[in-house]
Amino acid sequence: MTFSPRSLLISAGLLGFTGVALGAFGAHSLKATLEPTGQLENWKTAVFYQLVHAVALLALANWPNPAAKRIGACWVVGIMLFSGSLYCLALGDPIKLLWPVTPLGGLALLTGWLWLIWAAFRQTDA
Repeated sequence: MTFSPRSLLISAGLLGFTGVALGAFGAHSLKATLEPTGQLENWKTAVFYQLVHAVALLALANWPNPAAKRIGACWVVGIMLFSGSLYCLALGDPIKLLWPVTPLGGLALLTGWLWLIWAAFRQTDA
């Protein structure tokens, strides 16, 4: 899966918008539900990682390196798995099968960052 610069911008916008919306929803509408179960911190972590990577995708969309598309794919998949599973776990995850998904999402995020470092080292400045 690869992303064009346009797809990276759309993904950044969607992740940024939903990150802000979910942050507000957690802080206001879900606070009374999440605090007693100790899940408010998990919710905040999910929102934080989602927003950080939305901004990173925004910057990545302007990088002319061909690896940017694969890096973006890693980050989008990583956020879907990492933050998505944390949101579900914070809400009680009735399936109880999502806990292994969180570290897989984290690995996808880390892979994207390592790929960024590798691509930057290989890039020649013209």
